[in-house]
Amino acid sequence: MKVVAINGSPKKEGNTYHAIRMVAAELEKEGIETEIVHIGNKVIQGCIACGQCAKNRNERCVLPGDEVNNALQKMKQADGIILGTPVHYAAIGGTMKSFLDRAFYVAGSNDGMLRHKVGAAVVAVRRSGGVPTFDQLNNFLHYAEMLVPSSNYWNVIHGRLPGEVAQDEEGLQIMRMLGKNMAWLMKLVEHGKGVVAEPEAEAKTFMNFIR
Repeated sequence: MKVVAINGSPKKEGNTYHAIRMVAAELEKEGIETEIVHIGNKVIQGCIACGQCAKNRNERCVLPGDEVNNALQKMKQADGIILGTPVHYAAIGGTMKSFLDRAFYVAGSNDGMLRHKVGAAVVAVRRSGGVPTFDQLNNFLHYAEMLVPSSNYWNVIHGRLPGEVAQDEEGLQIMRMLGKNMAWLMKLVEHGKGVVAEPEAEAKTFMNFIR
């Protein structure tokens, strides 16, 4: 089994990376490989809501020249996905938000490419904003019908300089427990294939309240 972790930090080995590695260490103890895809220092255009991914249904965003399509194929092949980001002022950084909007739009338009994969979110923060950012990441996981493991608190870890999160003892435990629970859930899913029938997918119902 394999997990792909999307690192949305502009610093390749900043605190987000260290948080992801803490989770990955527990996964690797259970024989689960982890690959970190660093997109936070890339130039990624935001979604333009053109709808071409739903029209073409070729598992690709039509916007060229960045990391979205390559990373999305890695996510498709993986059994589990970690979304990791620092807090930029009040929420997810712009590059990560652009990546997630496009990747999950394509995935949802192509038979739910990420449906029933195990997905977790982690946030590294200096002081505040961690929980709203954690909630934002979870919105993507839930919309895609992914299976979300828990820890013993919200998946937020604190530090300013790269590596300082290692001093957050509670944060260390949160990431450690998340890794253990994620590995366990992935194994349950793997052993349930062909034994327990998946619920059927339903076409998305869209509503608004303008009359």
